[in-house]
Amino acid sequence: MLSLLSDENFNGDIVRGLLLRHPNLDLLRVQDVGLRKVDDPAILAWAATNDRILLTHDRATMPDFAYNRLVREEPMAGMFVVNDRMPMRQAIDELLLLVGCSEQTEWKGVVLYLPL
Repeated sequence: MLSLLSDENFNGDIVRGLLLRHPNLDLLRVQDVGLRKVDDPAILAWAATNDRILLTHDRATMPDFAYNRLVREEPMAGMFVVNDRMPMRQAIDELLLLVGCSEQTEWKGVVLYLPL
């Protein structure tokens, strides 16, 4: 199972939907781990240290920070950039498909844009 971390502005309804459909999902929110109001590079560093794939809607800056980590040869557990215009049900379905059909190690150093 994948270990996930949702960033501060990730849609809470998607998080609730994921947990309703998959109650044992290993998903933390940045708010749950004391990272509220922390800058993007610090969130990515925490996610890498704790081997958690980041869920974000932030297409503007977060992927750039992830790519910068990779250029500096720093670890990056992975990132799923979910289009905030996706229907909520589709976002939940696609994320659960990734959780159910892949392994954590497959996403190291990968920025994946959803929809698939």
